[in-house]
Amino acid sequence: MEQSTIFQMADRLRELQEQKKEREAQVKALTTEIERLDLQLSDAMAEAELAKFTRNGSTYYLKSRLFASPVAGRKDDLMVILKAHGYGSLVTETVNANTLAAFIKEQREATGEDVPAWLDGTVNTFEKVSIGIRKSQ
Repeated sequence: MEQSTIFQMADRLRELQEQKKEREAQVKALTTEIERLDLQLSDAMAEAELAKFTRNGSTYYLKSRLFASPVAGRKDDLMVILKAHGYGSLVTETVNANTLAAFIKEQREATGEDVPAWLDGTVNTFEKVSIGIRKSQ
């Protein structure tokens, strides 16, 4: 492949990544505006004691969603308490994918094995090759 073709592909890749960054910033700004307006509208509807209304073919309604998380530093306590009260089925053990990948990489460097023998058959690995871009100095 000619070097000019490689340079054209590199330029296009950089251009697309820059467009993606710009659009992600736009999405972030839109999300912030949506959240602000959603809060204002829900407050106004609650104040007007209006559970729902229809406008321009769309129905708007108040909905409630509960979010719950362990108190900071109490995750292990929560797991023990749930299990003690018969709700152990809610508790799951997980390994973060990035943490596992870093561990496997360390093991490769230390042992020279693709995956340590004691993990053989329990871990899938694959490597993805991609292009990194940074601004030249």
